[in-house]
Amino acid sequence: MKKLTPTALLGAFITLLVLAWGANLRYGAGLPAGAAPLWVFRAELLKLSGLLAVGLMSLIMVLATRPVWLEKPLGGMDRIYQTHKWAGILAGIAVLIHWGADEAGGLIKGLIGAGGKVSREHGSELYESLLDLGKEMGEWALYPLLILIALTLLKRFPFKPWRVLHRAMPVLYLMGALHGLMLAPLTWWQQPVGWALALLVAAGSWGAVLSLLGRIGKRRQYRGEILQVEEPAPGLTRLTCRIEPRWPGHRPGQFAFLTLHDREGSHPFTIASAPREDGSLCFAIKALGDYTRDLASRLKVGQHVTVEGPYGCFDFQGEKPQVWIAGGVGVTPFLAGLEALHHAPGTAVSLHYCCRDSRNDPFVPQLQRLCADLPGVRLHIHDTPREGPLTVARLAQLEPGLAGSDIWFCGPAGFARSLKQGLRTQGLDQVCLHQEAFEMR
Repeated sequence: MKKLTPTALLGAFITLLVLAWGANLRYGAGLPAGAAPLWVFRAELLKLSGLLAVGLMSLIMVLATRPVWLEKPLGGMDRIYQTHKWAGILAGIAVLIHWGADEAGGLIKGLIGAGGKVSREHGSELYESLLDLGKEMGEWALYPLLILIALTLLKRFPFKPWRVLHRAMPVLYLMGALHGLMLAPLTWWQQPVGWALALLVAAGSWGAVLSLLGRIGKRRQYRGEILQVEEPAPGLTRLTCRIEPRWPGHRPGQFAFLTLHDREGSHPFTIASAPREDGSLCFAIKALGDYTRDLASRLKVGQHVTVEGPYGCFDFQGEKPQVWIAGGVGVTPFLAGLEALHHAPGTAVSLHYCCRDSRNDPFVPQLQRLCADLPGVRLHIHDTPREGPLTVARLAQLEPGLAGSDIWFCGPAGFARSLKQGLRTQGLDQVCLHQEAFEMR
């Protein structure tokens, strides 16, 4: 089944909202008689940008609940978070346009005067008081919302304080949603655009409440304890945990959110082992920040942990011969895949592991041991500083049947971009490249 890309999903979502707004304009209230074109343009821009802002923010809140039912259509939880991120960026743009259109009122008045201005609808006394409240809510939420979106894009801003600040997003959403509901034209509630807005706000509010109550992912959380802690190389922690019996099991290549210290919260890590009879899971955690830098020294056998999952569609499903490409700690899903092949041999696999120092790399002996008893698996170790980066041209020499294979890749983003470009250059666009693109921000 062809996966729906984040671009396609967001494009379709925005298109539907624009069509709903356009249908109301065409078949609903229509353009106000006697209004100046510039004032009409401002009024409709306010409506459309507000609809898009509230709609996209509602989508953000739904995606933040980690909806497992969307994994297959989108291609995994990593793609859901990717969609979540871009929906946030687009919502920020819509909010800026909405704010700019509102502020443009003074400029238009100075240019052509107040004559022909689109007058707003008036309702009951209760409606008027709620209208004032809605305006205030929108103003209070505007700047914190834009700051949070900017910090999300600023990769250098530390993850831990960003994560704390990000907890304010559900409150800001509810304030923005109230603003949108109160200031939406009264005629909308008799048109599909109003029904769509109400449905989106209801769904988004449900996600916001789940987040505020700490219920996101709660049904998929399982208790466990640490069985073993190792540090096979500086900056690498290997962890083995036993999970409670109700753990539903996982497919090799999937990941889980792991909570090792309550104050730190959960972090996503690939499960580096296949399903085991004793219910244990392995994780290989690379030091990528302050928390993971000295992780091994802060963990002890018997310590309780919480595992949420499993998630992801990076699971080596398919009948074609497979070429696995790993860069650095990106080898972890393939460790689980190799372990699974010992229990249920599958399709032919060729594994290419790219590292910086094969003689001292802690994963190389483990890969060699796992592959030794698997005749259907060919292992290639690429020492990047000595051999240079693995290119598609080089890969095609090593893999004569590459055109009829599926590529499963896990590694740095730059490596992935070079592979995609190389496939196009070599005329191998038909080769399916599976890549996990998980990012928390």
